[in-house]
Amino acid sequence: MATPSMEDYLEKIYKLTVKKGYARVTDVAEQLNVNPSSVTKMIQKLDYNAYLFYEKYRGFSLTEEGLKLGERLAKRHKLLEDFLRLIGVEEENIYKDVEGIEHYLSKNSVLCIEKLVKFFFENKDIKEQFQTALKFVKE
Repeated sequence: MATPSMEDYLEKIYKLTVKKGYARVTDVAEQLNVNPSSVTKMIQKLDYNAYLFYEKYRGFSLTEEGLKLGERLAKRHKLLEDFLRLIGVEEENIYKDVEGIEHYLSKNSVLCIEKLVKFFFENKDIKEQFQTALKFVKE
C-alpha cells in the first residue's frame, strides 16, 4: 500500500511521464519542491514496492502497476479540484486544499464526489442554480 508521500511522488512522476514522455530526478524534485536526494530515496522505495524500475545512474520508469496507480491518483486529484471549484472554493486555495485532503478520503467518498460532480456537469441548469445560491452564502 502506497503512503501519502509515495502517492505524491507517483502522481508527479506519472504526470511528467505523460507530458514529456519521461521523468528525471531533477524534474520531480522541482515539481515537489524537494532536494534531488529525497527524490532518489523515494525512487528506491517505489522500486522496492514495484511501482517503478530503477537502475542506478540510468534512470527509472513506471511499472504497469505504477502507471495504473499514477493515472488513478492524477484523476482523483483532478476530480477533487473540479469538486472544490464546483462548490465555490476560491481558486488560490484549491491546490493546497486538494493536497491536504486527497490522501485521506475513502474510496467510497471519492466515488460519491465523482457522482456528484458528474451529476452537476450533466445538469447545467441545476449547477447554475447551485452556484447562484453559493453567491449569496459568500456575501
